[in-house]
Amino acid sequence: MFNNRTATPWNRGLRMAITGGCMAVLGIWSMQRATADERDKKTIVTISAPVEVPGKVLPPGTYVFKLLDSSSNRNIVQIFDKDEKQLYATVLAVPDYRLNPPDKPLITFEERPSGTPMAVKAWFYPGDEYGQQFVYPRNQAVEIAKRTNQNVLSMRDDMAKHISAPSKAVGDASVQELQKTDVSGVNPSGEAVELTVVVSTTPVK
Repeated sequence: MFNNRTATPWNRGLRMAITGGCMAVLGIWSMQRATADERDKKTIVTISAPVEVPGKVLPPGTYVFKLLDSSSNRNIVQIFDKDEKQLYATVLAVPDYRLNPPDKPLITFEERPSGTPMAVKAWFYPGDEYGQQFVYPRNQAVEIAKRTNQNVLSMRDDMAKHISAPSKAVGDASVQELQKTDVSGVNPSGEAVELTVVVSTTPVK
């Protein structure tokens, strides 16, 4: 079974750099937890290089990652500008369980060849036993899987329009469509695989 806890040396190094706060060395990410309202898991993320998320590539800048209405839904992530005035993406995610919850904000990435943007794999909030693994439109997922040689969560391509919709609440039509869509995965050959091949959807014992 594919499992992002079975990390390659590259992934282990990247995770250590992120959780250890060595972002000046990597020059890519810095993150901080916003403590005003932890129900939405608000996390401030600054990037200095392009990074791929479902539906688009984010240019360098500062962004806010939040769960949408987390009291009733734990699987919709929204990405805003630093002032939370512009919504860049509403992302469907699947819970990704970890053996050891992180003590700092953690974002994991798909491995990628040099010269291509890193693609966000999952976002973990401090102290949580599971994070949010992002689901990509199928064509985008296939491209990422082929260039990273990893399995990637995927959904129908027509869901891409809902990622960019200006959704504000769980009841909005675009959010409802994302919640209802089927989620599976693709392998590096572009073939469909089961969800459980890509992500651990139950707690790790």
